[in-house]
Amino acid sequence: MDVTFTAPIGVTVRDDVWSCVEIPDSLELLGTGKAVRVVATVDDHPLRAGLMPTGSGGHMLSISAKLRTQLGKGIGDTVTVHLSERLT
Repeated sequence: MDVTFTAPIGVTVRDDVWSCVEIPDSLELLGTGKAVRVVATVDDHPLRAGLMPTGSGGHMLSISAKLRTQLGKGIGDTVTVHLSERLT
């Protein structure tokens, strides 16, 4: 897996904005609507994380408060995500 994209932090789930980034074309990329663990970077910060189903057929990557602080970014700010390895 070698996918890089840029997206804003903030995904609307049940009328609330979650601190996540939506993965473009994730259903085609991953071949499943279930959660998938990956190795990734967010603005060059490495992490292992689960891509969670959005409920509408896609996936999202959670951007924790700790990571947002390290990046100096908040809801609405854009990050660059690189997915380098699928673990599950």
